Amino acid sequence: MDIIALSAEARTPGKSAARAARRAGSVPCVLYGRHVSPVTFQVTEKSLHPLIYTDETHLVQISLDGGAWECILKDIAFHPVTDRPLHVDFQVLQAGEKVTIAIPVRYRGTPAGQTKGGRPSYSVTELPVTCLPRDIPSQIEVDVGGVEIGQAVHVSNLDWPTLEFGVPDNQILMAVLRPRAAEVQVEEEGELEDAEAEQV
Repeated sequence: MDIIALSAEARTPGKSAARAARRAGSVPCVLYGRHVSPVTFQVTEKSLHPLIYTDETHLVQISLDGGAWECILKDIAFHPVTDRPLHVDFQVLQAGEKVTIAIPVRYRGTPAGQTKGGRPSYSVTELPVTCLPRDIPSQIEVDVGGVEIGQAVHVSNLDWPTLEFGVPDNQILMAVLRPRAAEVQVEEEGELEDAEAEQV
């Protein structure tokens, strides 16, 4: 997994200081952990782009006043109109201690059922997982090439022994649905059978 280095500047806590940071093109941030007191700082908005505009998870190395922490991006708040980042939370990683994080899901291949007229439906774009820092994946890749019409891929089909998924095993990740014409035909046949049953 790639590590993105951020050079941070100390900032004074508080709303006024946060507004001043944003006016200067920076984003207020905080890092915290079980063994670390919260540290407030700011980084340039541009330096956050590789973390925000990506479909992969990255580790983050934050340097501030001679100190350094290895973190993950835990939460980010966006402006409701401009969609610019307003505030970012980072969680400090501790070797040997598990962490919970959302990992992007990437689907690879064209479902076999799609080539036969089926309609692929992708239900999940990321999954919450709990694991050790060394086991954090950049993304969870799911091969859907063998999925036929009427079949689905569940969390239970994933082979990631180092990850604990925060959703049920029967959670559907993707499925290949029947063509709409076939669904209409099934519905019509069902209505016809009901009508015949009522006449008996």
